[in-house]
Amino acid sequence: PTSAQVSVVPHSGRFCYTLDNDLLTTEQRQFYEDNGYLLIKNLVSDEDIERFRKEFSRICKREVKPPGLMVMKDESLKSQFGQSEKVVNKVQDFQEDEELFRYCTLPEVLKYVECFTGPNIMAMHTMLINKLPDSDKQTFLHPMHQDLHYFPFRPASRIVCAWTAMERAHQDNGCLVVQPGTHKTTLKPHAYPQWEGKANKLFHGLLDEDEKIPKVHLVMEKGDTVFFHPLLIHGSGINRTSGFRKSISCHFASSECHYIDVKDTTQEHLEKELQEMVCKKYDATSVELKDIWNFRARLVQGKRINL
Repeated sequence: PTSAQVSVVPHSGRFCYTLDNDLLTTEQRQFYEDNGYLLIKNLVSDEDIERFRKEFSRICKREVKPPGLMVMKDESLKSQFGQSEKVVNKVQDFQEDEELFRYCTLPEVLKYVECFTGPNIMAMHTMLINKLPDSDKQTFLHPMHQDLHYFPFRPASRIVCAWTAMERAHQDNGCLVVQPGTHKTTLKPHAYPQWEGKANKLFHGLLDEDEKIPKVHLVMEKGDTVFFHPLLIHGSGINRTSGFRKSISCHFASSECHYIDVKDTTQEHLEKELQEMVCKKYDATSVELKDIWNFRARLVQGKRINL
């Protein structure tokens, strides 16, 4: 149970993207309605963030090897730094790592998540991002994109991302950049950006970005958490500092969401790429997209219904 008592009535007339609850103010609900994101200051404690940081370090040193975890590295730095967090850009699918998965179960996070998903909550996609210093090559620039591009489940309005800064995030170290209001648009076609050099695996971006839509840089302090809609267009800049910009995030969804068939949609090429990666990693001949997501998904609250 969380402190946000959520009504079974989806929303009162004017609100499409939040459920009736006793936690969010009318102003906060309206802000999310208009902009597609909501920033909550100082939500996650320094103590929890330090625990996540230590576990990330253990993973980088291969002291722990949670099943299913995907560790993404800059291979060009391995000869210089070996097995250390200086080469790891991201770990994702940490649902089987009990220490990192604690993030997805924090009551202070879940009480907000429930305002978007309702009481039956699945953790669908988990990431700890360690944005490396990268002033020249732009290897770790994440192009503007919509997260729903990656997700074969709907409805979009019952999905929300919680993204917590593990240290101060600002323009110099590549904070999140959002285009407010774009959550009201449809899912747009994505592909690898036409950049010099090699794009990061699965870092797809919008094929046709509208430069006229204003961008907002989300400057966040350690522990600040932003909740955002999966259709909100967002990305992150490059890290021009000598330090590492860490954040931890989870995409949550109502377990009442349902899987969709992405065949003949803009998501079909992503399905094939993901299937190839999983088959290669686990030496399998074939795998269904739904099975990949069933493996990633983990119940955090309430009942597991569809997902």
